[in-house]
Amino acid sequence: MRIVGGEFRGRPLAAPRSSAIRPTTDRAREAVFNVIAHNFGGDLEGARVLDLFAGTGALGLEALSRGASHCIFIEESAEGRGLIRTNVETLGLQGRTKIFRRDATAIGDVGTIAPFGLVFADPPYGKGLGEQALAAALAGGWLIPGALCMVEEASSAQFRPPAGFSLLDSRDYGDTTVTFCRLD
Repeated sequence: MRIVGGEFRGRPLAAPRSSAIRPTTDRAREAVFNVIAHNFGGDLEGARVLDLFAGTGALGLEALSRGASHCIFIEESAEGRGLIRTNVETLGLQGRTKIFRRDATAIGDVGTIAPFGLVFADPPYGKGLGEQALAAALAGGWLIPGALCMVEEASSAQFRPPAGFSLLDSRDYGDTTVTFCRLD
């Protein structure tokens, strides 16, 4: 696993030892960021990113490498939070990141944190957790109007954006489907 573009291009990322965490492949991550760049305005400069079910943090770290200003990683597992911490420290991004131990489907109120314009959700496949997490982020005030959201799911599963979101695009990468939607 490595960063595929931007400032940290080619830098390796710590990978999980267990099968409990399933990182987005380098190929799929590169494709996701190409779609964002060419179809949705693409300039990540200064973007605030929310990485739900963050795992290794690869999606949020890729966004930071490409110019995003800040990322909050939401990850419940100790292994995942440890990997994110290692990757953040390796890349020297401590001042631009925060790691929260939370259930992404019950994220709660944003509180005093400024809301986010770019959201990645890579939940365990086939359980409808992407929809639940986006609905919870919306209810908690985590998203700005027009926020772009990407949900990764098994190709065999059917992702449906929750109320308040418009479906923009869906792409298949092997056994994975990446869906983009926008908060209305």
